[in-house]
Amino acid sequence: MPSTFTTADAVDLAVLERNGFAESRHIGSAVVLASDGSVVTELGDIRSPVFARSTLKPFQALASMRAGVPLRGPQVALAAASHVASDDHMDVVRTMLDAASVTEEHLQCPADWPQDEAARTELVRAGKGRQRIAFNCSGKHAAFLWACTENDWDTATYLEPSHPLQRAVAEVVEEYTEESVAAWGVDGCGAPVAAVSLTGLARGIGKMAKAPSDKHADARAATITTAMLDYPWAVHGRGMENSVVMEELGILAKSGAEGVLVLGAPNGAALALKVLDGNSRAATLVGLTLFAAAGAIDADAVGAVLQRVVPPVLGGGEPVGSLRLAGPIMALLD
Repeated sequence: MPSTFTTADAVDLAVLERNGFAESRHIGSAVVLASDGSVVTELGDIRSPVFARSTLKPFQALASMRAGVPLRGPQVALAAASHVASDDHMDVVRTMLDAASVTEEHLQCPADWPQDEAARTELVRAGKGRQRIAFNCSGKHAAFLWACTENDWDTATYLEPSHPLQRAVAEVVEEYTEESVAAWGVDGCGAPVAAVSLTGLARGIGKMAKAPSDKHADARAATITTAMLDYPWAVHGRGMENSVVMEELGILAKSGAEGVLVLGAPNGAALALKVLDGNSRAATLVGLTLFAAAGAIDADAVGAVLQRVVPPVLGGGEPVGSLRLAGPIMALLD
């Protein structure tokens, strides 16, 4: 059976301490690439495939736009988003569905409760249940449907790997990562998900991040990057990690399920990591620290952001510990 890297090929990334006791450890692999694509930092196995999960969304959005979808403003960011389904998020998705002349019933992502507390409470008070539009990938699915109606493609089968849109997604992924997809699976939202190396994933997000300043880049890729940075709230949610990182540091940040994270700087420097146990709580701490250690972003600015997005370890409602960096990363900071 094909698989990602093993524990033997991973390194310690972070440790959770409670009252001075090392309670949990997160291991994984990470790579930082320079603007020219060369490897600056290599921790663990950066060549075995990983399912990229939602870090693929900027590339999926690019495939939709190449298929003729005229996304504008926050719609672009929502097509690349893993949103918390605030009212603002769902309102933008509805504009996309309306423009595509389809309804929420056409979405094939699962029905879900909003992660946003206010929106969830509103649904409960209205006596409504889970909604497809509240699933965190609904913006991507709305863009998929819009691509179908723009091209007279079948909307009922838009998630099938053989569908013209999904074939277009595969082409974009291989173009930007510069490697063949090692395996395909079904993501949590029902869409095909590609397995590529962390190096390829970083290479791809680096190209995307650099697109606005690269005269040879696809203008639609530049539009996606610009929209994600102009509307960071749309990509994740106000106060959420990815949004705070983009808002405060001006770099692309996109997390995916099972502990995957990518970062991309305007000059094309990029990072990709996977926490092997699939827990994402250490991903932003590790990713931003590695990016700063490689000189891709300002270390002082990173420290301020980490104070906002890395929660303390609580005991009885009071701080009793912290999530800290493990030895292999601390060694890079000496």
